[in-house]
Amino acid sequence: MSAVTDVTVEVVQTSSLGDRSYLAHDGRVAVVIDPQRDIDRILALAGSLGVRITHVAETHLHNDYVSGGLALAQLTGATYLVAADDEVGFERRPVADGDKITVSTQMRLRVVATPGHTFHHLSYILDGADGPVGVFTGGSLLFGTTGRTDLLGQQHAHTLAERQHASAHRLADLLPDGAQVWPTHGFGSFCSATQSDAPESTIGRERIANPALRLETDDFVRETLAGLDAYPAYYAHMGARNAAGADLIDLSPVAAVDPADLATRIADGEWVVDLRNRKAFAHRHLAGTLSFGLDGPMSTWLGWMAPWGAPITLLGDSEQQVADAQRELARIGIDRPAAAAPGSPEQWADGDDTRLTQLTTATFADLAAARAGTPAHGLPAADVLLDVRMTNEWRTGHIDSAIHIPLPDLPHRLADVPAGTVWVHCGSGYRAAAATSLLQRAGRQVVHIDDAYADAAGVGLPIVPGN
Repeated sequence: MSAVTDVTVEVVQTSSLGDRSYLAHDGRVAVVIDPQRDIDRILALAGSLGVRITHVAETHLHNDYVSGGLALAQLTGATYLVAADDEVGFERRPVADGDKITVSTQMRLRVVATPGHTFHHLSYILDGADGPVGVFTGGSLLFGTTGRTDLLGQQHAHTLAERQHASAHRLADLLPDGAQVWPTHGFGSFCSATQSDAPESTIGRERIANPALRLETDDFVRETLAGLDAYPAYYAHMGARNAAGADLIDLSPVAAVDPADLATRIADGEWVVDLRNRKAFAHRHLAGTLSFGLDGPMSTWLGWMAPWGAPITLLGDSEQQVADAQRELARIGIDRPAAAAPGSPEQWADGDDTRLTQLTTATFADLAAARAGTPAHGLPAADVLLDVRMTNEWRTGHIDSAIHIPLPDLPHRLADVPAGTVWVHCGSGYRAAAATSLLQRAGRQVVHIDDAYADAAGVGLPIVPGN
């Protein structure tokens, strides 16, 4: 929470997608910036504060989630602020550079055109009674970085990077050092060019820390474009959905599935997803299911890898776990999973132990021993080492003789994995769990390296530069 004498800004985190929404209020009325699809969180916050939402503002048409802005504005009767230059299929108040929006006698917004993340991107300077408090920057100026510039196509990335640089400087020129910076992206979102762990920032801090304000235009553009990696495939569907306008979210429970139906779905090759943490999955799971634990960025990786529109069945250890996953998926436009089954592996198998299986796990120390010809008791030979990290991670260094298939590519590149027992690793273990479950479903013998990649060199595994 950020506060001054007359205006308070509340942060609504969506850590699973690496985004933030904001509710700014003066104790009576509020403006909401870049709300996520599940607007019940915003409504509950406004209710607890005793404030009325009179304005909802979008910094841009989002590529990484379905916006709840239209539904929130319609439900509350709020004025919906969207860039005038964006072509949309709904009623809104079109705003453009230089517009001033009076929210209350204590709170005003100044609209600033900040193209770069998108062509029509806007930022909103929040003014209180004593002047500027801060700026809602969306995907423009982030903490120590900026929003990526390639989401509208590689052909625009260079031009937008130049504009991103100019936009960052414009904001810095308009605002004092003490003004708060409130970005939407940058906390793990693939909309961010790089990542930052900073919990908050100001214009003054960004002048020192942000490459967009430290580098000349050509250097910034070169550095930005060189750092870009792949982004989730489901992004292709978000912009169009947001331009059309998303309706009110439906989080009512989906159809329950019984063990016989589960068996059919698995036999048909459907995406039957186990939401439990990866250690529980490794200990025992229903054969043919896939590990996307809700304790990690489940929606990002599942939404990226599953064919768009394919039926998804959710298995969780409780109704709440299934409901939480359903909410996560609805945020990226997977509105209604095909079915769900809260319970345990034994229940999903209907007591038939032959339908249950395990996943062999190991550490990097175990891998080093296996490569030295002295594998730990019970562990198979390491015939193949598969690195499923992203390309930029691979290029910074990888274990010698590993093969590289980024996790999002694995579903359609299973045939590229060489024969033999496959040991799989990522950066921490989460993505490797998804990868090993995919390989296991395909009939491969696998070992899940559930360990931190940063420890690999320390156990004697040779790290070589990427290419």
